[in-house]
Amino acid sequence: MRSPFPGMNPYLEQPIFWSEFHSRLIVAIADALAPKLLPKYYIGVETRTYLEEVKERYLEVRETKTDAVITVIEILSPKNKRKGKGRSIYEQKRHSILGSMSHLVEIDLLRADEPMAMKGVDSITDYRIVVSQHERRPIADLYAFTMREAIPEFLLPLKEPQQVTTVNLQSIVSGIYERGGYAIRIDYQQAVPTPTLSQGDRRWVEELLALRCQN
Repeated sequence: MRSPFPGMNPYLEQPIFWSEFHSRLIVAIADALAPKLLPKYYIGVETRTYLEEVKERYLEVRETKTDAVITVIEILSPKNKRKGKGRSIYEQKRHSILGSMSHLVEIDLLRADEPMAMKGVDSITDYRIVVSQHERRPIADLYAFTMREAIPEFLLPLKEPQQVTTVNLQSIVSGIYERGGYAIRIDYQQAVPTPTLSQGDRRWVEELLALRCQN
């Protein structure tokens, strides 16, 4: 069964679902991109450990011939965004990537907490994807969207400026929702998890879920 939301489903932001969804999304992105990248590039699922053995995964697109890291793909978690040691550690790693020759793609599917700062990117919205190409820094591209919108396709930069591939993140997220059985696991009788919705968004969600019950 499909998600009732046209894009990101805010119910997946609940702690009970997020960790699993995050792990599924990492692998699903890697699987979706691999056929487009091979044989010149490959995509690896990497793991970093911090905060007393807390492990978090991210993706690296590497050039097959040299094994050089061409693009780092990060999917933000609450540990990255919430003020404290976790955010500080992530910001240090992020600063290192932004000072390197690697591109950075940062996917933020969490409405809570303060977005990561990036020069030229100042839009406040529910969700965002930031693409920072090393040759264009400090300027980055922003793909901003709300829960009312489908997740936009974005361009994944590769080694040469003219080498890009399109990522259909909406299709990937929709597939995870269906394969993960979230339609029968999420209790849509409950309110959308924090942060609190605006009055207009709350009415929109109520109408959307009422239609779901009728179908």
